[in-house]
Amino acid sequence: MTNLWKKLSRRLTQAGKDENFLSVAHWLENLAAKVLILALSLVILISLIDLIILLVKDILASPTGFFAKTLIDIFGLFLNILIALELLENITAYLKKHIVQVELVIVTSLIAVARKIIIFDFEKYNGLDLLALGAAIFALSLSYLLIKWTTRRYDRS
Repeated sequence: MTNLWKKLSRRLTQAGKDENFLSVAHWLENLAAKVLILALSLVILISLIDLIILLVKDILASPTGFFAKTLIDIFGLFLNILIALELLENITAYLKKHIVQVELVIVTSLIAVARKIIIFDFEKYNGLDLLALGAAIFALSLSYLLIKWTTRRYDRS
């Protein structure tokens, strides 16, 4: 029994070492990223099919003509797919380099906030909401500018 306890104790000590623990964490991060890529790919595919069906139905609708659904709604669907593609790019970039590329995250955020502004419903929200979205765009744009400027200065050195 004492021998079994010593073996178990030794294995737990080995498993608790930083290298082993970090390798498990790294494996788990990779697994999570791959599952996210598969799930997001499925969402993108379904969204594309949904968009194509919607466009075909709108084009073939006889009494109302071309694009009975407002163009703003259609643009919103396009931008949803674009945001999903940007998220996919963020995750694949993480898998390749194992770092979060802040520039990509900010660009994705800019697209998401711009989408909100494009489909903004003035009947539902007020001017203060639009002002908040504008402030978010300004802050994200400034962040993007600072990152680009810092990256350019760092690359020159």
